Amino acid sequence: MTRKIFGTDGIRGTANTYPMTADNALRIGAAAGRHFRRDKSNGHRVVIGKDTRRSGYMLENALTAGLTSTGMNVLLLGPVPTPAVGLLTRSMRADLGIMISASHNPHYDNGIKFFGPDGFKLDDESEAEIEQILAGDISPVQPLNIGRAKRIEHGQGRYVEYAKTTIPRDVRLSGLKVVVDCANGAAYRAAPDVLWELGAEVVPIGIAPNGYNINLDCGSTNPQAAVAAVREHGADLGICLDGDADRIIIIDEAGIVADGDQIMALFAAAWADAGLLRGGTLITTVMSNLGLERFCKNRGLAMERTSVGDRHVVARMREGGFNLGGEQSGHIVMTDYATTGDGLIAGIQFLAAMVTSGKPASELIRNFEAVPQKLENVKYSSGADPLGAESVTALIAAQEKRIEGQGRLLIRKSGTEPLIRVMAECEDEALLNDVVMTIADAVREAGKH
Repeated sequence: MTRKIFGTDGIRGTANTYPMTADNALRIGAAAGRHFRRDKSNGHRVVIGKDTRRSGYMLENALTAGLTSTGMNVLLLGPVPTPAVGLLTRSMRADLGIMISASHNPHYDNGIKFFGPDGFKLDDESEAEIEQILAGDISPVQPLNIGRAKRIEHGQGRYVEYAKTTIPRDVRLSGLKVVVDCANGAAYRAAPDVLWELGAEVVPIGIAPNGYNINLDCGSTNPQAAVAAVREHGADLGICLDGDADRIIIIDEAGIVADGDQIMALFAAAWADAGLLRGGTLITTVMSNLGLERFCKNRGLAMERTSVGDRHVVARMREGGFNLGGEQSGHIVMTDYATTGDGLIAGIQFLAAMVTSGKPASELIRNFEAVPQKLENVKYSSGADPLGAESVTALIAAQEKRIEGQGRLLIRKSGTEPLIRVMAECEDEALLNDVVMTIADAVREAGKH
């Protein structure tokens, strides 16, 4: 079965525009309810969390209406990080978990992510089955079987308490000053609370959401504010989360930014040394830097790449029994602790490494020399297919020959936005820039039509 509205990470789009309209969200809720309500009992439940976007109210109510119409009982968590939904879906014995978020996207976008009863994101087959139900007539239940909705006040507190258990009790963060940028998003309360309760001196920024400022000039995709705060306050570390707190970017005491590849390198080496890295393998995506691949090889570790999306990383981890993976963008997946990327818990583990090693952040984020990498995101018009144009495919083939043997070229459609991502790595930076911009210009021109 094929998927039409599901992308790399659930369903995503501009709020009040298909597929992120209230009426469609109602039908999506009903379709998901039908899929997960396996019998006629009234014990089925779904937990729903959201980030801080204004459109979250609309989508939360619409999903709730659709779910209850099919007999599902809805437990509303309010603003919580995405990994909290995975955790609470499993711990509250729910049949389904839903996170309303467009992650790192601007406020005018929103999305719907689904978690199964095991707390892991749904696989492609389950998403396709929901789409199949969505395409047909969805029968409501009889009046006596309509579900109920209830606000859960302790969901965030349960996540906070769990996050603290991921660091050994004898490891305290006392004496460490930490800037945490919550991106005006889902972790604006949880992240500062957790770090403070673990003993750190916390400098929180991005903690004043108004429905429109999520990810705006802050967070993991815009770390400049956190860099300035680290320098201004003389902090030992900066932690940048995104809007739903499932990814992280680290800033050292000098204001140098480290991406997910450097964090994964640190964890992989430390876990391998401690005998904790299952299968001696790190799972990453095609976007991870060649420098990380070389680092793993030099340490005698295996590194496997998947398609972009932490869902694909997790699927391979579960298939192979591995416990560490992630993305360059900052999704760090540690299945010993969480079912999906968790920026806060990754930050806690980094801080624990600082405490146990006695090393500053600057020494822990420089694990390998990155191969020069350039990424150009090219927008294209609705209905256009720039990668299907013969002129573009021929140009890409020619550029691949130019860079062959010196690096690699990766071109793909974004699964969450109308973008073509043109990425290349090459030791020759002049060649790298020319190859990427030549392709980007051609894609941009073809994408106008």
